Amino acid sequence: MYGDHTRRARPKHASMLLIRPLLQTNKDRQHVKHTVIFFIFLVSNIGGCLLPIGDPPLFLGYLKGVPFLWTLNLWKPWLFCCVVLLIVYYLWDRHLYHKEPSYHKEPMYRKELPLGHMLDETRIEPLQLAGSLNFVWLLGVVLAVALVVPGKPLLGSSVIVPDFLREGIMLVLVGAAWVSSSAHVRKSNEFNFGAIIEVAVLFLGIFITMQAPVEILKIQGPLLPLTSPERFFWATGILSSFLDNAPTYVVFFTTAESFTHAAGPGILQLLGGEFIRVDLLVAISLGAVFMGANTYIGNGPNFMVKSIAEQSGVRMPSFFGYMLYSVGILVPLFVVVTFIFLR
Repeated sequence: MYGDHTRRARPKHASMLLIRPLLQTNKDRQHVKHTVIFFIFLVSNIGGCLLPIGDPPLFLGYLKGVPFLWTLNLWKPWLFCCVVLLIVYYLWDRHLYHKEPSYHKEPMYRKELPLGHMLDETRIEPLQLAGSLNFVWLLGVVLAVALVVPGKPLLGSSVIVPDFLREGIMLVLVGAAWVSSSAHVRKSNEFNFGAIIEVAVLFLGIFITMQAPVEILKIQGPLLPLTSPERFFWATGILSSFLDNAPTYVVFFTTAESFTHAAGPGILQLLGGEFIRVDLLVAISLGAVFMGANTYIGNGPNFMVKSIAEQSGVRMPSFFGYMLYSVGILVPLFVVVTFIFLR
């Protein structure tokens, strides 16, 4: 879809595994919207910046030659943002949970009602795991994404992987998961294909329409005044917010790579033999992963989480309503990240 490197299949995301248990756990709460929003911030985006399989842009970096464990170097900004956001969420949630309800207001503006308190504290169900065989199929999908690369030797052999073999393997694994799992488990988790279809249609439109700006960036990128990590961070982040962060990462990765031609201090040699400045790679990685949380369309899992939450009865904010949260909470945090980690 995006060209040579970015067309590769994306690894599956933790958001899809965790959002339904989160909604189930909070089903007795009146106010769940803020929990889902912070879930998008932390689980769908910022929390995945330590390994290439945690977020699509970093996976594409791995395919372009970034060592698999290099992203562990991002642990300081990752930890800083996670701790800050968890503290903000805790204070926000505590305020909503413990403040007495205002009965004169409309129901949607009230705090948690006494019945919600009682149910939340008394109707406790222990965590259970059903359908554990699906972890085997999920592992197979991850291995297929990582090891079965079209046009490359299969597991170091002389066999060249044909086009669409990986996708065929993944479809077979999906079918195996469907057949081997219980219909009761799917019903209990309120599983359906509505959210997946909605996101597929939306992002198909996004991917088609963003080809023109991506091609312009590929040509004009080296001419842009991007000379510092701060500029790469914000340029990558702003475009990742609205164009999808995976192709944006690749464009600015290529731009940064064009600035570096030899080994030296602060230079990372990629697995293919090319070179890239470490400070620029850090900025691009953080910008793409972190600011993919700025909008519903900045990262594929964002919109899917929103859709699943709405199917479960959570009144999620509109596109611009969500941006009120991201601009008010995330943008100031990213300004601090710029001054602490990118200067």
